[in-house]
Amino acid sequence: AHYEAILFGGDTRRKGYSLARCFPALVGRCISLMPSLEDDRRLMDLTTTLDRDQGSLLYHRLDRLSLTLQPHWGVIRIGRQAVTWGNGLIFNPMDLFNPFSPTDIERDYKIGDDLVSVQVPLRRKGDLQLLYVPRRSVETHRVQWDHSSLAAKLHFSRGMTEFDVMASKHYEDAVVGIEGAGYFKQAAWRLDAILTIMDRHSDSEGYIVLVANIDYSWMWKEKNWYGFLEVYFNGLSHDRYTDGLTNPDIFERLARGELFTLGRIYLSAHVMSELHPLFSAYLTVISNLADPSAVLQPHAIWDIIENVQVTVGGNISLGEQGTEFGGFTIPGSRLLLKPTDSAFVWVSYYF
Repeated sequence: AHYEAILFGGDTRRKGYSLARCFPALVGRCISLMPSLEDDRRLMDLTTTLDRDQGSLLYHRLDRLSLTLQPHWGVIRIGRQAVTWGNGLIFNPMDLFNPFSPTDIERDYKIGDDLVSVQVPLRRKGDLQLLYVPRRSVETHRVQWDHSSLAAKLHFSRGMTEFDVMASKHYEDAVVGIEGAGYFKQAAWRLDAILTIMDRHSDSEGYIVLVANIDYSWMWKEKNWYGFLEVYFNGLSHDRYTDGLTNPDIFERLARGELFTLGRIYLSAHVMSELHPLFSAYLTVISNLADPSAVLQPHAIWDIIENVQVTVGGNISLGEQGTEFGGFTIPGSRLLLKPTDSAFVWVSYYF
């Protein structure tokens, strides 16, 4: 069982809600794209809001609450837990259950979901993992099949290459995928391909998502270096950024936290240098190749003492007006929708 209490607020929250009062039809829809802090969709409601106003929010919750059974043939885990599928380093479309945002720098801890997980080793052939994620309808608060997920993933290897084959019923869609991971000389490569077959109410019959990356570590000037490149293709998007507000297929996936970008193809790069055994510098670039526009994420991590780590960094958006990261105008208004630049300092104490 994991418990957490969170207090956050500030001018961004306060000004966002002030703007929503002036433009409720436009800004209210944009605010609804922010990930929900409630358990409205989850089977168990383990979140309670203690205090809320326009400038701040205080809530507490149980983010892990699970029971693990270990029969001789495998492992069964029931309750709130975290499961990660896929090989993406920045984008991970095969991870259907609470995936990280591409701009998340801190990935040590993942938000949990209510599900049943069954893992069965297949002797020397790999293993099989089954998941059932019951979800409630936000409107009726009842568990509904067309809001839930049922998935299976088979993992096996051939020589030095590992493969995964996935099939799932996710909300009202059917999703199938295949992924592979292996080595090319001293570098590691990964490739994921996902096909989503849309339900009959969607405007599109289906779409393909691809992600491929390669990473490598090396020594230069007596320093440890690490880097990777990743390409991401999203067949649902057509580089019309206002579709995030008007296209129900895209809007629903943004609101559910499954989709985070509005473009079609992206190139991401990451490099790390260990300048000192206790100090490392990082730079991540996520670029929309069609605009072009990009997000820069420089940060550094300092292990200041044995149990304390300090992270300093920022998010910088680059691009002209009319691009995804440079900002585009909301239809029917003069409001500009764009990512905010930010700087942060984190102090982590481990005990």
